[in-house]
Amino acid sequence: MNVECFPVTVLPHVSQIYRDYLAMDEHETVRQWYGAEAFAGKWIGKGVPVGHADALADLLGRQAIEFGAGDAAKANIEKLRAGARAVVTGQQVVLFGGPLLTILKAATAVARAKDATKATGVEHVPVFWMATEDHDLEEVDQVSLLTKTSVETLRAGLKVAHAVPVGGVVPGPEMAAVLDRVSELLEFAPVSDWLRECYEPAGEARPTLALAFGRLITKIFAEQGLVVMDAASREFHALGAKTLRCAIEYAVELQDALIQRSEELVAAGYHAQVLVAKGGSMLFLLDEVTGERVALRRVASEGKDGQWKAGARVYSTAELLKILETQPERLSPNALLRPVFQDTLLPTAAYVGGPAEIAYFAQSAVLYEAILGRITPVLPRLSATLLEPAIATVMDKDEVQLPDAMTTSEALAQRLGARAMPIEGKRKLAAVGNAVEVELAALTEYLAGMDESLGRAAKVSGSKMRYQMNRLRRMAATFELQKEASLLKHAQAITLNVFPGGHPQERVVAGVWFMARYGDGLVEKLVGVAGNQCPGHVVVRL
Repeated sequence: MNVECFPVTVLPHVSQIYRDYLAMDEHETVRQWYGAEAFAGKWIGKGVPVGHADALADLLGRQAIEFGAGDAAKANIEKLRAGARAVVTGQQVVLFGGPLLTILKAATAVARAKDATKATGVEHVPVFWMATEDHDLEEVDQVSLLTKTSVETLRAGLKVAHAVPVGGVVPGPEMAAVLDRVSELLEFAPVSDWLRECYEPAGEARPTLALAFGRLITKIFAEQGLVVMDAASREFHALGAKTLRCAIEYAVELQDALIQRSEELVAAGYHAQVLVAKGGSMLFLLDEVTGERVALRRVASEGKDGQWKAGARVYSTAELLKILETQPERLSPNALLRPVFQDTLLPTAAYVGGPAEIAYFAQSAVLYEAILGRITPVLPRLSATLLEPAIATVMDKDEVQLPDAMTTSEALAQRLGARAMPIEGKRKLAAVGNAVEVELAALTEYLAGMDESLGRAAKVSGSKMRYQMNRLRRMAATFELQKEASLLKHAQAITLNVFPGGHPQERVVAGVWFMARYGDGLVEKLVGVAGNQCPGHVVVRL
């Protein structure tokens, strides 16, 4: 296995704030919004202990049993009890573990925990936070796997009457057919059995999405001792009540600070990842009867006795505080407050996030400072494209690098056809093209000197000539493609594996697809790659 490191700009649609974050030492403005530079190692040794280590370990221990954790994870929970720090990452409970990026995140957390333990002598434990309180069921009810010719996206078709937290959703009998198809696509590899163990009912009890996902991630990272947690319960919310209370009692001040930060981001040429508006809040309330997760909004913002609205129901601040005291699990943090709530529970040294998470950490920083008095450092997850040997061989034969493959199969095929053209043909096309450019430039300048309208007409005619010249190049390349049909097949295979559906592989193809082909040893290999800390995007040749 070898590794190539590319700039993150090889990926499409990378936000400017993420680019500048990766080069934080060159951007003073960005540096002030984050707890530490991404690759300087200055985050190491900054973990903050919590005063409820025993209670935390007890809760994690009970969940570890539910998730079927092995000795390594249980030992790490005891390390947390004894004062270890946590390197945290997380993801929504996507069907069957979701895309490859889920595994990349967890592998990065494992690698960074190892780094910090070695550097400080203080134990650091990798923790995976399952985002079970989100309510977008459609987003998590899918998994995409590769066939020989396409991306096949499977859905269980899960339905709920209300927008309830996805972690508690229980799949029905429809899951059996999906598991059958997944097993076929994974060619009945051992990981297929893992999926059945995690998602099929044991006896009469059907597992929730949270339980199934937790079992799967625990199995995948059993050797690395990854501690998997679901903080949706009453007990966890009671431990984090301080942050939820602040979000209620200081809602106006915190919302104003977020709005100001959003304006600072825009003024600096960036974007605000999460829209923040007057009258909003950082909390959702779960309906006591239906369990629906409804956004809380402030309808009277002055003083601590203001009024709040969730759906059609109005609450006073005193009523919300009473709910927090007696039913804390009904109050759910939004995307900006969640990391602060998380780090109220855990002794977090650093959080490992993807580009979007890192973008909104610039906003969350004001909540960290106001509620916890510190900013938790956020580190980039491993970003990677995994190349199977057959695809790597084809790319090498056709002299295709990763940036070349980030396109459509048609565009790549045209490029391969152009490369396959005889040298003499390339020279003649280049010579004519260069001559046309030189003569057109001279003619346009001459005519423009005679008359402005003649100059404009020359530019229009010139663009038509260039179009025809490019058309001739494409026709020549297409002719070569027709002569050598394998080039089109090569282009289709490369883009399917590297850039499926016009998206980076890590965001589309399920992590279990790669595990089916390369076994659970793949995880430790990715932990090793994450340890190299490429400040961009990695190509891993399997």
